[in-house]
Amino acid sequence: MLRVLERSPLKNRLLAPLYTSFLLLVLLVIGQECLSILLKVQHRQVFDAIAHSLLVERETEHLLSTALDEQTTIRGYLFTRDREFLVAFKRAKIDFQQTFYRLRTLVQDNPTQLQQLEELQSIHDIWNSEFIQKVLNGDASKTTLPGKTLFDPMRKIVSNMLLHEDIILTRHKQRLSQLNHIDNVIDGLSILAILLGICFNLWLLRKKVEVPLRHLIEVGGAWQAGKMETPLKYSSTDEIGQLARNLNSMATEIRKRQVASLMRTKQLEDLISALSHDLRTPLLATRNTLKPMLNGAFGTVTDTWQEILEEYRQANEDLIELVEALVDVSRYEATGSENLHWEALDWEQIFAQAIARINAIYQQNCALASAIAPSLPIVYGDRLEIQRVIQNLLDNAVRVSPPNTEITLAVVPWHDRIKVSVCDRGSGIAPKDKERLFYRFMQGRGRRGRAGLGLYLCRQIVEAHGGVIDGENNFGRGSTFWFTLPVAQSLSCSTTRNVQEYK
Repeated sequence: MLRVLERSPLKNRLLAPLYTSFLLLVLLVIGQECLSILLKVQHRQVFDAIAHSLLVERETEHLLSTALDEQTTIRGYLFTRDREFLVAFKRAKIDFQQTFYRLRTLVQDNPTQLQQLEELQSIHDIWNSEFIQKVLNGDASKTTLPGKTLFDPMRKIVSNMLLHEDIILTRHKQRLSQLNHIDNVIDGLSILAILLGICFNLWLLRKKVEVPLRHLIEVGGAWQAGKMETPLKYSSTDEIGQLARNLNSMATEIRKRQVASLMRTKQLEDLISALSHDLRTPLLATRNTLKPMLNGAFGTVTDTWQEILEEYRQANEDLIELVEALVDVSRYEATGSENLHWEALDWEQIFAQAIARINAIYQQNCALASAIAPSLPIVYGDRLEIQRVIQNLLDNAVRVSPPNTEITLAVVPWHDRIKVSVCDRGSGIAPKDKERLFYRFMQGRGRRGRAGLGLYLCRQIVEAHGGVIDGENNFGRGSTFWFTLPVAQSLSCSTTRNVQEYK
């Protein structure tokens, strides 16, 4: 059976040992039931044999009793000539004959018992012919001792018959005891085999399923943490083994792609950083040249050239802004929060300066309102960088909102943090842009033509402070962009260390 299973396709199945164990348990149960049926048949035969022996003993004793009744009643008739004794004698004689025939039927398969019955019959016939006839004819003497003729020899034969049946009965009882012992042993072995099978199956499940799954969970956690080089160390031909090989192949491929992507990203970042620093100097020089030209430092400028030079200046300013954003992005990606200047943030000052700069840019073409919750907890951060985030969010809000619509800037406590929000009245956030809103070079919400680094830089700044930034649509119209910052007592260990070092 096991060789057949080894050659079958079930060999490579995860639960093949369980199938084999289950099949063996089924065969064991079937075998145990067959043995139980056989033992029941044997028990029935032994019970029948014991009942037969007990019946033979009873009939033998009853035969001796009827012979004694015959002797007693005939003696009573001999001494009294009372007809009642004669009637009782005839009943005892009929009972003797019936008992004899029943006993003869019971022992017909036992030659020894049949021979002893024949001797009993012979003794009874001799006693009947030599003594009973004389009593009935009136020729018998009252001094005759019929027991010497009938009862004493018959008692001896009956004792031999009973002794023989006792031997047979003892043998049957021993056989019954053996069968009971065998039955108990089979039951015990069956229970032991079932318990061993259950323990084996539990051990097998743990080895084949639980242990590999725990290992898979551990390796999955390592993969989730980015450690794709951690392999699944499980080699088997079953389904989990195939899954482990597939996952290892997938992890290897992902690792290769990660390495290639990191290399490309590093090269791109190095290129951007190099270009940003190389472009910044000539762009600043161009700014320093265009500004005096517009002011007439090199001679009178006509209106036409004034417009052309203003366009050049604005384009140059946009490039400078882009280069500075790229430089800042590269700095945050390289150093994180190391270069931040930590101080307790004054929200009134930050809000006032941010609103003033936005009003200066858009020349009062917007309605900015601010709300600062009372009793705000202390928050540490880089004031200029946080103000930069707020200005960027306000700038985006003004760009997407209709002219002179109210834009609300607010800061409130939020769990163990503070929450700063900017609520606009624009068209909201498109669902397709929601997931990638804070990625590099992502443009959305009417920002076509810009670099798409503003929100990404905001995310870098907020995360460097240990916070979170996100955006969501309002129930009415527009959207709300918000970010959170941890309060002083809930700063992360690295952030707290940076604050202490700065102090």
